[in-house]
Amino acid sequence: MSIWWSLHLRREAASVPLARRLLLGTMESAGVDPDVSYDLSIALSEACANAVEHGGGIGRDGGGEAYRVTAYLDGETCRIEVADSGPGFGGVSRDSRPMSMEAEDGRGLYLIQELADHVHIGTEPGLGGAVVSFDKILKWRKDASPLMAV
Repeated sequence: MSIWWSLHLRREAASVPLARRLLLGTMESAGVDPDVSYDLSIALSEACANAVEHGGGIGRDGGGEAYRVTAYLDGETCRIEVADSGPGFGGVSRDSRPMSMEAEDGRGLYLIQELADHVHIGTEPGLGGAVVSFDKILKWRKDASPLMAV
C-alpha cells in the first residue's frame, strides 16, 4: 500500500498539532506500530515548529507566511518532508548537536536525528528555504490487517 499527502500550512503555532494529528491518523489507519507513529509524530512536530519559528522571509509563495508538509508511506518506509521559504540553514550540518541540553537552539534537529533512521537537512536548490526530510522503517501492529502491512 502507498499513501501520501501534502499540506500547505500557515506559519502559526496552531498548525503544528494539525499536521501531527493527520500523521497519527494516517499511521493508525495503515496499521503502523504506535511506538513508531509516536516517534515520527514528535519528529514532525519539531520540524514544523522550526518552520513556524524560522521559516519567514520572502519566498516563492510571496510572503513566507506558509510552509509545506508532505508525508509518504510506501511499503516499509515513511518519509516526511517539511519545507519553508525562510533563509535556510546556512551551515547547519546533518551532524550538528546542541552545545548542551540547556542550549536555546538546535535541540529540535537533534531530536529528529535521534528519532528517524535517515535525515537530510538542507536548502531547496534554486528556491531558498529550509528543507528537513526524514525516513523511518515502519513496524506494524500485531493486529494490523495483512492488506495494511504490505
